[in-house]
Amino acid sequence: MSSGQNKSFENNAENNSENSAEKDDSEGAEKVTNKVTNKATNKATNKATNKVANNASIKVDGQNDAKNTVQSLAKGFRILEAFTAQESKLTMAEVARKTGMDNATAFRFLNTLVNIGYVERVEDSRQFRLSLKVLDLGFNAISRQDLRTRARPILRSLVGEINEAASVGVLDGSDVLYAERVQAGLTRLGVDIRIGSRVPAYSSAVGQAILAWLPLETQMHILKAQPLLKLTETTLTDVDAILARLKKIRELGYAVSDQETVSGLYVVAAPVFDVDGVPLAALSVAAPAFHSSLEAFEASTIEPVLKAARDLSRALQTTGGFIPHRFQR
Repeated sequence: MSSGQNKSFENNAENNSENSAEKDDSEGAEKVTNKVTNKATNKATNKATNKVANNASIKVDGQNDAKNTVQSLAKGFRILEAFTAQESKLTMAEVARKTGMDNATAFRFLNTLVNIGYVERVEDSRQFRLSLKVLDLGFNAISRQDLRTRARPILRSLVGEINEAASVGVLDGSDVLYAERVQAGLTRLGVDIRIGSRVPAYSSAVGQAILAWLPLETQMHILKAQPLLKLTETTLTDVDAILARLKKIRELGYAVSDQETVSGLYVVAAPVFDVDGVPLAALSVAAPAFHSSLEAFEASTIEPVLKAARDLSRALQTTGGFIPHRFQR
């Protein structure tokens, strides 16, 4: 073998050795990298798995845990709650303003609620309103109680030539929700109150009849929960005046409304108590103001309403006893 060939052979061997070394180094580095990567991946996977497992183990203890609250669902209900009896139709911008959302977010939620049937678009306008499907939720809640079933025959007995409507309402937040109603007239007064309708508790006889038996702290909380608007000329909007009224109602055992929620309508209401003397609801009768004076209406209505409230309370004894002295005069 010539010297040139030896030199070429040596160079090739050296190159092969270097390439082999580089390959070994590369494979070693790759193994190290894979090992580190796998270790990091396993660690991240375990961490993620543990996090999912921890999130799945939600403690149901009645506490308000923000981590376990679906914020988008809460926002959807805020959209529904933006619609009220006073503002039954709203534009997208009005919904956004009332819920504190931006217009784009409000639009997406409204569009979703329209698609699933709980909100509908008002024809030939840019407004939205709640659909009748929303009533299904309320009726499902109401129907599981005996209140409506027990109240209906009692209310029928109160409606006649003078009293054109009789109702039972329950406190829902700062409003009264009508759970049952029997109505023979009042359409000429433009009164459109039906099962599921809401009126402010502070201005209605039904609401005041319930509030009067609640603790002062609860009364204040409810009275401050919404603006005290002057709905008619006789509506009380001063908190101290309303509290004085509630004290008087508790002394009398019933509440009287002189057109305070609806002009031209007298209402007398009495509370319905549970076994512990806590007001579950209130029962009321209503009549047009042009039929008689307030004094005459009150005098002819008090005893039937108090008796009806006592009867309804007794009918609800399936959950326990009854405290009759609350109604005695």
